[in-house]
Amino acid sequence: MNNTQVNTSEQSTQQGHYVSKEQQLQALSKRLARQHWQDVVFRNSTLFFALLVLALLSGIIFSLASKSIPIFQQFGLGFLTSSAWNPVTLEFGAATAIYGTLVTSLIALLVGIPISFGIAVFLTELSPVWLKRPLGTAIELLAGIPSIIYGMWGLFVFAPLFAEYAQPLMTKYLGPIPVIGQLFQGAAMGFGVLTAGIILAVMIIPFIASVMRDVFEVVPPVLKESAYGLGATTWEVVRNIVLPYTKAGVVGGIMLGLGRALGETMAVTFVIGNTPKISASLFAPGTSIAATLANEFAEARDELHVSALMALGLVLFLITFVVLAFAKLMLSRLSKQEGSKT
Repeated sequence: MNNTQVNTSEQSTQQGHYVSKEQQLQALSKRLARQHWQDVVFRNSTLFFALLVLALLSGIIFSLASKSIPIFQQFGLGFLTSSAWNPVTLEFGAATAIYGTLVTSLIALLVGIPISFGIAVFLTELSPVWLKRPLGTAIELLAGIPSIIYGMWGLFVFAPLFAEYAQPLMTKYLGPIPVIGQLFQGAAMGFGVLTAGIILAVMIIPFIASVMRDVFEVVPPVLKESAYGLGATTWEVVRNIVLPYTKAGVVGGIMLGLGRALGETMAVTFVIGNTPKISASLFAPGTSIAATLANEFAEARDELHVSALMALGLVLFLITFVVLAFAKLMLSRLSKQEGSKT
């Protein structure tokens, strides 16, 4: 009787174990099926958002291009090379706005890149520990200031001081220099292309400096310590270790600053002078694509005028695209050169 009870209990135990294993397999199968559907949903969702970005970009291009057709039918490609801009007589040319956009952005980069690089190197290599955090926070706060505040500061504070002190000195010492002296001649009015470029430099410095600082901090300490151990100076470490390791991030930060400089509107509108003409002097007033759109879009009534403004927007989009494509091409060539050296 006892043996029969033992055998019965063993069979029931085995049967119970067999059923439990089957349930586990069923549960595992359901979980794998659920994970498969979750993966499908996640993959399709990310694909949808990626395609949505492309659709929005295509929609913007199509909208600008379609609204630009009348101006190109009227003036052809001469619209891009003409400097005439007179909404009253319906004469439009993009050359002055393109010139102002490119020159002010170039000035911003020439002024902003060295300063941003110096800030980033100081924060990562030279700054005392107690100064790193407050100085880094101050730079990040500058990046959050609205552009209209920069424009008001430039118009009411910087431009008068620039006209009273800086421009006369530039005319006196840089004006007599052959070739480049023409850039620093003219009336000291305070506002103009050079002023707009400097204001843009002040605006993009926080962005470029923050990105450079972040990428400099990801350099493995062992690389820098090894260089210091071999007797390298701080500049040699930055030039030979930090910059080659972080060149992609540095170029990305510069492109981020350039993108903001090309498309900046209100700050430039306040200080550039808003005069549609091209002058050899950087002291002379000018205009940019963004400033022209901000000043005239709300008042445009004629179809040709609206089309001209839309065409300016399309040109600004193409300029930004070309700049980004050039940056990508430059990075790819640098990578190939490193591979060939290796």
